[in-house]
Amino acid sequence: MLLSRFELVDEMKGLYVEMLGDMVLPNIYTFNTMVNGYCKLGNLSEAGVYVSEIVQAGFELDTFTYTSLILGHCRSRNVDGACCVFGLMWRKGCPRNEVSYTNLIHGLCEAGRIGEALKLFLLMGEDNCSPTVRTYTILICALCESGRKLEAMNLFREMSGRGCEPNAHTYTVLIDSSCKERNFEEARKLLDQMLEKGLNPGVVTYNALIDGYCKVGKISEALEILGVMESNNCSPNSRTYNELICGFCKVKDVHRAMSLLNKMFERNLSPTLVTYNSLIHGQCRAGHLDSAFRLLNLLKENGLVPDQWTYSILIDTLCKRGRVEEACELFKSSQKKEDLKANEVIYTALIDGYCKVGKVDEAHSLFKRMVDEECPPNSITFNVLIDSLCGEKKVQEALLLVDEMIKMNLMPTVEIYTNLIVEMLKEGDINLAKKTLNQMISSGCQPDVLAYTTFIHAYCSQGRMEEAENVMAKMKEEGIIPDFLAYTILIDGYGRMQLVDCSFDVLRRMFDAGCEPSHHTYAFLLKHLVKEMQPIKDGCIVEDSFAPGFVPKDFINVWKTLDFDIVSLLFKKMNEHGCKPNVNTYSKLITGLCRVGRVNVALKLLKDLQEGGMSPSQLIYNELLRCCCELKLYEEACSLLYDMDENGHLAHLESYKLLICGLCEEGKKAMAESVFHILLCCQYNYDEVAWKVLIDGLLKNGYSDECSMFLKSMEKKGCQLHPQTHAMLIEGLDGT
Repeated sequence: MLLSRFELVDEMKGLYVEMLGDMVLPNIYTFNTMVNGYCKLGNLSEAGVYVSEIVQAGFELDTFTYTSLILGHCRSRNVDGACCVFGLMWRKGCPRNEVSYTNLIHGLCEAGRIGEALKLFLLMGEDNCSPTVRTYTILICALCESGRKLEAMNLFREMSGRGCEPNAHTYTVLIDSSCKERNFEEARKLLDQMLEKGLNPGVVTYNALIDGYCKVGKISEALEILGVMESNNCSPNSRTYNELICGFCKVKDVHRAMSLLNKMFERNLSPTLVTYNSLIHGQCRAGHLDSAFRLLNLLKENGLVPDQWTYSILIDTLCKRGRVEEACELFKSSQKKEDLKANEVIYTALIDGYCKVGKVDEAHSLFKRMVDEECPPNSITFNVLIDSLCGEKKVQEALLLVDEMIKMNLMPTVEIYTNLIVEMLKEGDINLAKKTLNQMISSGCQPDVLAYTTFIHAYCSQGRMEEAENVMAKMKEEGIIPDFLAYTILIDGYGRMQLVDCSFDVLRRMFDAGCEPSHHTYAFLLKHLVKEMQPIKDGCIVEDSFAPGFVPKDFINVWKTLDFDIVSLLFKKMNEHGCKPNVNTYSKLITGLCRVGRVNVALKLLKDLQEGGMSPSQLIYNELLRCCCELKLYEEACSLLYDMDENGHLAHLESYKLLICGLCEEGKKAMAESVFHILLCCQYNYDEVAWKVLIDGLLKNGYSDECSMFLKSMEKKGCQLHPQTHAMLIEGLDGT
């Protein structure tokens, strides 16, 4: 029976044959063990051999035999066969027990026949059977997966009343379902109930919560669960770290994600392909393509084989940077080395790349090849081509491509309709754009915030503010929340009409809606404030308007000419209109100033922020630090870095690279060493520190002695580098 439990059927069969060879006759218990072992694997033909031997030996098939056969039929996805066996038990007068019912209920649920499973559940009492915790859990799981959460919760509440207490698995199923529904409050209550009842949540339970939080970008909550998990002596596994890594990458904090790679190695957990793919994706999103390729090499060094997802990320990033030929070469080499077959993601990335560099003929040629190789294009592929045609003002050709798409049973997406609408509005054809919007809605494709915002922009650019406001109202009626872009376009629209107070009223609405203004938003407010102070000729100002992906010609000048007096006027106006400046306000203003090198005004704003009793955010410090490093104001940069370290803020790795290299350039090695020491205490991934600071920074700038010194510092501190990273450093040092 022990071998059967672990599904070791070959070993079972060997012992059975040996038993017969020793002239030991099997009893019903032995036969049932053999039947059960094969039924667990869904191998009914082998199980049937032993059923025949039961009959030949003169034994009767009992409850255990029939129950095993029900399981076997369910495992082989023949639920109707399992139902026949279940009915046969009744006709043969063989009693059915809780396991008989539970096996069939499970099979029915797996087949999506939940209604039949619930009817069977209600019949258990007629056979004097009571549902077990497993019976309830199977049904609760099936109901949750089919979106019938309320019924699942009713069954859950019923359990205790019938003397059947939920176990850890039951709670885990409900916690996982709650997290998938983004109902984290309910999930946490269920976890608290578990702990109160003395049930020990396992790693699967905690992972469900961590994964749920990470999927919506709530990383601090996910880390809190990790802390609870470890305090309850439950060790994270590879999946725990994969979920956290994916979460950090989702919120564009790839460096924190990389630091978790250190944790995995410390716990002797092997990173999986999922780990590396998530990190490669994170590095690509952050614009660190060199680091992404280094991770690809580490992946291979660790004995893993890159898959289509790995290469599609890298190919897509190369194409987005206009490096299409490199992307093609990477694809060709991956086909040779890994025998990789192109999928629609890789083809679409390459088609998009060719379109972006103006090689439209090559893009269409690749599209044809994609179809010829029986790799069906998806809606994203069509969107890329339609977007390209719209960019060339070929709307009619784009519409023909939409027709071709529909012929292939692919429905146009909201992105495709929006691209068409944007181009129609650019050409001033609002009526055709409206017609397309109506067609979009009638096809069952719900417009998103960007689709509506394009109309807001069109109306604002023509001074039709009432109609723009009507679109905003329509959005809210449809349950679509306007984003910062929609509000910013309205602010700019009113400003261009010299209705600056109306612009600030929109800002207040933005604040009230909990929508954070961007530095673009404040730039337009500042621009219109300045223009209001200037004489207006002919009663009208004609200027470029703000549109998605478009920055007016005088946009940068706002930041270049901004002084503290104008900022004070902005704050006064904001207060008058009920939107008090907050940390985010200072953050966006400092960001705008730092991006044009106006660090002195930005530092005045920092001082004003602190004097107002507010604490600078990590973003504010990082913008100032980056700006000081780029302007080679290294002493000011060090001062900011020390403040950041004292306040628990993490400086960007790129700033560390610029600062350390800058200090080395000025011969301030002691200060550089002090900064590097702070860096090593920041829990950055050590390989990433070596790549960014030592290789891309010091070695590339010719500071080999300093690089060697810092490498020794890392070794003394016990910072373990991957062998390949270490080899890269040694090779770089030897080559200098």
